[in-house]
Amino acid sequence: MNDLLSIFLRHVFELNINWLLLIHFILVTYFIGIIISVRRPVGVAFAWIFIVMTFPVLGIGLYVLIGERPVGRRLTRKITRMNLEYTRITQKVCQDYAGDRQHMPIEGRALSLLAEAKNGSPVVAGNQLELHTDSLEILQCFINEINQAKKSLHLEFYIWALGGTADEVGEAMIAAAKRGVSCRVLLDSLGSKDWFKSKWPARFRNAGIQVTEALPIQIGRFQFRRADLRLHRKIFVVDGTIVWTGSMNLVDPRTFKQDSGVGEWVDAMVRVEGPVAAQFELTFAFDWSVDNPSVTHFNECVPASAPHQGAVIAQKLASGPVYRDDILYQVLLSAIIDAREELTITTPYFGPDDGLMQALMAAARRGVNVTLIIPKLNDSTLVAWSSKSYYGDLLRSGVKIAEFHGGLLHTKCLLVDKRIAIFGSVNFDQRSLRLNFEISLIVYNEDFCVKLQKLIDTYLEKSDYVDLDAWSQRPRWHHYLENAAHLTSPLL
Repeated sequence: MNDLLSIFLRHVFELNINWLLLIHFILVTYFIGIIISVRRPVGVAFAWIFIVMTFPVLGIGLYVLIGERPVGRRLTRKITRMNLEYTRITQKVCQDYAGDRQHMPIEGRALSLLAEAKNGSPVVAGNQLELHTDSLEILQCFINEINQAKKSLHLEFYIWALGGTADEVGEAMIAAAKRGVSCRVLLDSLGSKDWFKSKWPARFRNAGIQVTEALPIQIGRFQFRRADLRLHRKIFVVDGTIVWTGSMNLVDPRTFKQDSGVGEWVDAMVRVEGPVAAQFELTFAFDWSVDNPSVTHFNECVPASAPHQGAVIAQKLASGPVYRDDILYQVLLSAIIDAREELTITTPYFGPDDGLMQALMAAARRGVNVTLIIPKLNDSTLVAWSSKSYYGDLLRSGVKIAEFHGGLLHTKCLLVDKRIAIFGSVNFDQRSLRLNFEISLIVYNEDFCVKLQKLIDTYLEKSDYVDLDAWSQRPRWHHYLENAAHLTSPLL
């Protein structure tokens, strides 16, 4: 009897194993088919195939969560519908400012045409720019702008952190709303999760401030919307005529992420007064309409142009997973290729693909002075190790790598030949390039670029250049750890 029972159990076990193996094979094959059904960077595809094959349960779960770039069927349909009206408005804007291209420096014309063709934002003249580099002073400037606002205040940020001077910005917003200023606040659901859990949303709404949570994370909807697609933009528009943009979130650097061990975050913002502010106002209006469930159609009219305040030619560049092609990637690649003398990049997170790597190395080899400035310490250990995996190839090609030790350098900019600057929220990694909703200001003005270079020089004074010989002598286990982290770089 016992023999019969053991035989039966053995057969059942073997049958279950066979079924499990069959199910495993079918699932892995199915998801590999899904991965290769979409044309994507080879490194990304192979990384996902490796994860799914090696860790099927974990890998398939991760792929369902973050493997694709959908923003959700409902949101996609809404964006598609609203984009028709948005495109009509941008076409009108392009017509209105077509003459400004005549004032463009010749070295920037090709780049501006690329950005306009894919993004619908033309170059506009007559802007005045101010570069601000002290975070506490920037917050105080925000408060002053809010106190002086007469018509409207529109804030769009990834993070609004609690505490310090950031709370004073909130108090100023409440006071502005009470005196009749129309206030709208659009914050990313994940980046500002602590803010949404606090008393501030209720206080804002009670004061008449409209608040919208962008890309909310909903349990059970991961299969329809990626949880890691984030609104990473930093936009503050005052009365439709002034805009602040750059790398800084609404945070007090004295209190923000002080437990990460990287020191204070170092940021920069630019204050823009002039016609280009209307482009940022339009982007805010579109984002607000998309993320606000109560808005079903994009009925915004062409924003009123601000009067000419200066001589700077500038252009807005909005990017994200719903935009045509990989517009941001194309613009950055084109800017690197166009560099003739100098190319400087500052970024807190560095994770380029092979195309951008080859462009950087080719620029250095053809005689361009290429400098990459990244923080020595990073709040993401995986990103830090992955970034170092690129050092060897870059250094051997002639690229200079400077590690900033004065805190976490969070400024994001690309400076080309001291004539063109791309300045904004974009990190030099795959997440910013292909996943997040980002915003940049392209500036075609030598005076502004000189000021930006002076800021970069202050970063270099607090940086140590990586020496190739010393780098080659690092411990062997560092090499293995860097390469292991590098395997995840397409997914970071």
